[in-house]
Amino acid sequence: MTWHTVCKADELPEGKMAAYTAGEQRVVLYHLKDGFFATQAYCTHTFAPLGRGKIIDGCKVQCPFHRARFDIKSGAVVDWANFPPGIQVLNVVRSEKALRTFAVAVKRGEVKVKVGSAA
Repeated sequence: MTWHTVCKADELPEGKMAAYTAGEQRVVLYHLKDGFFATQAYCTHTFAPLGRGKIIDGCKVQCPFHRARFDIKSGAVVDWANFPPGIQVLNVVRSEKALRTFAVAVKRGEVKVKVGSAA
């Protein structure tokens, strides 16, 4: 596992999110009230780019395509895809799957994300 600097802490205001590359891994970095958090960059439903989604209730990310919602800190599914009407048919094939999350640290004003496979 390796730490990668993705941005300066003051570049991502509180309440915002943005997609970055950490090593070879695409991630979405979230600046919440209680710190920085990172998840995989693509929704587990149909692989929509979560960086184009939005933060809901200060702690969840909503997918921009089918409105699946995930807990930003744990990656857990909060609400599975439910839009547009009829998408539930696809849900039979695409069962609920949590987002992968990554450790985040702020050191000397830089936000670092830990990615890679455990050795």
